[in-house]
Amino acid sequence: MTTQDKIIKNKLGLLNLAEMLGNVSQACKVMGYSRDSFYRFQQLYEQGGSSALQEISSSKPNIRNRVEQAVEDAVVALATEQPAFGQLRASNELKKKGIFISPGGVRSVWLRYQLETFPKRLKALEAKVAEEGMILTEVQIAALEKAREEKTAHGEIETHHPGYLGAQDTYYVGYIKGVGKIYQQTFIDTYTKVAQAKVYDRKNALVAADMLNDRVLPFYEQHELKLLRILTDRGTEY
Repeated sequence: MTTQDKIIKNKLGLLNLAEMLGNVSQACKVMGYSRDSFYRFQQLYEQGGSSALQEISSSKPNIRNRVEQAVEDAVVALATEQPAFGQLRASNELKKKGIFISPGGVRSVWLRYQLETFPKRLKALEAKVAEEGMILTEVQIAALEKAREEKTAHGEIETHHPGYLGAQDTYYVGYIKGVGKIYQQTFIDTYTKVAQAKVYDRKNALVAADMLNDRVLPFYEQHELKLLRILTDRGTEY
């Protein structure tokens, strides 16, 4: 995940959390933003979707080094029409249409529009589908399905705000003479990556529940957040 992706994710998390809580002030307090920032993010999102939430560089582009707008538009359009194409193949495909731009030129355009990687081009495609309600081609459907299969295979899960999904697991710490085996119950909020841990001399359902009741749930209640779901390894202690 790039720095820009993290920035957008945090801003979207603020908007989602405010909607869930029904309280802008509380959401801003939890996420560390001001109310002015919240309303600015909200306006940008309503006008341009998630891509409008990225940080805008203050540096001015050198217009002389840029391709014509028509060529740039064609490069951007091809990125969502054929998201699996690399810069070399995209350049060759555009040449077939009478649009001449080098592979390096294609990449330069992609960089300006945050399209330089396959996942980013898929993200742009998904945003376009959501905004325009377009009908996907077989190529686009295949690309999206492949990306979802890869995410599932690597165990990737999308989370949208604090408390959306927690992960709890049991870890073997070691052996202490006179005590026996030592286990650690660990809980992580998958959005904020805030972790809590507690050590026990056993692993069973009682200690798994104790971890939640003693540390996790009071923490969320303190911050007036709801814990919506928990992911575990489905071991016997759960």
